[in-house]
Amino acid sequence: MAGQGFWRGVAAVVVLGGGGFGYLAYSGKPLPYPLSEVPYLKDVVGRASIALGTAPKPAASTVAGAPGTGTSGTGAPGAGAPGGGRPPVPVTVGKAERKAMPVRLEALGTVQSIASVTMRARVESQILEVMFQDGASVKAGDVLFRLDSRQIEAQIRQAEANLARDRAQAISAEADYKRAQELARRDFASEQRLDQAKALAETQRAVVRASEANIDNLKVQLSYYTLTAPISGRIGAAGLKAGNIAKTGDGSPVLASINQTSPIYVSFSVPQRYLVDIKAAITDTGASAVATPQGLTRSATGRVAFVDNAVDGTTGTIIARAAFENADEFLWPGALCNVRLVLRTENDALVVPREAVQTGQTGSFVFVLEGDVARVRPVVVNRVMDGLTVLTSGLTGNETVVTDGQLLLTNGARVVVRQPGGAAPAGGQRPGGGGAPPPAAQQQRPTQG
Repeated sequence: MAGQGFWRGVAAVVVLGGGGFGYLAYSGKPLPYPLSEVPYLKDVVGRASIALGTAPKPAASTVAGAPGTGTSGTGAPGAGAPGGGRPPVPVTVGKAERKAMPVRLEALGTVQSIASVTMRARVESQILEVMFQDGASVKAGDVLFRLDSRQIEAQIRQAEANLARDRAQAISAEADYKRAQELARRDFASEQRLDQAKALAETQRAVVRASEANIDNLKVQLSYYTLTAPISGRIGAAGLKAGNIAKTGDGSPVLASINQTSPIYVSFSVPQRYLVDIKAAITDTGASAVATPQGLTRSATGRVAFVDNAVDGTTGTIIARAAFENADEFLWPGALCNVRLVLRTENDALVVPREAVQTGQTGSFVFVLEGDVARVRPVVVNRVMDGLTVLTSGLTGNETVVTDGQLLLTNGARVVVRQPGGAAPAGGQRPGGGGAPPPAAQQQRPTQG
């Protein structure tokens, strides 16, 4: 479009220096063309032209450092240049520093019992007594159920009687064998008689041992009628109450289940690239694990105790477990937890405020103040933690960095640090403009984002 004209319903995208951008939105009121003729838009349009590479090249008399050009030897625009040069950009700053920072991982975990037992009956019998309260804490060896054992007790008494008979017969056979030996020594008994007496004595001794083993077997079966807790932990509700018939087999009703609650595991998955760090944390006394049940603010502290023996090839993750004493049963089996692992602490980490790091086409960068001039410094980001960004390289640790106002900056731009509380710089000048627009112009001013 050439000459004078009006733009209605215009939305213009303005590319700013440093990789940022803004836009102008117009509501429909007439604007003169070109936009560069509007006093309070001159600087915005000029900066967009510079960013897009369409600005005319300066004449030889306006090179950096030339007298009367209003630019410094560093190439930064001068605030006092004739014709309304760009004023300093108000910014907020922070400090780059070196401090101790933990190497930390966060994951979603599940509380798991180290040991869990499901109790079923090993014999079929009627339940006479349930010896615990539902949900009670039990110790290993506590009696939980008593079954009707009268039948097995009768079998034991019968077996004991048989054992007494067999022992008597064994004593008689031993006596016969001794007499046969004496007679054979005096040649009053044949060798055949001696061998028969010996065989009978040994047979009776074997019968006695069989009877004793039968009694031992019956006594073991008798122990099945009194169910005790195999581990210490928290027991659930009784599956069957007194009077019901307990049955055997995998499909039989569960009498009760016990979960160990102290100590206890929290299981979680982490990317396989952290495998070396996780394995080192098992033996590192400085490493720790913090588990916070979802919905709560209180946490429990423990240690990494176990790493699975294989990486999941489908997800590229590996399962690890942290152990917690959990004496107060704060962590409950099956609960979801936010797990935070502190693998180690870097004592001389380079950090900057998180807001200072910007991302451009060539990677991450920050604006560093050199006097009242902002300079771009490429940086390599390691991780973000607690509002701070840990850098691998790019700074030394004593720089002043820009944390707010980067979208209005270009490399070499002059800046003024905002006063505490966000106060604007003295003079009431707007960043990127030559002062407040006249009242008539304010009515048609587009919105800048």
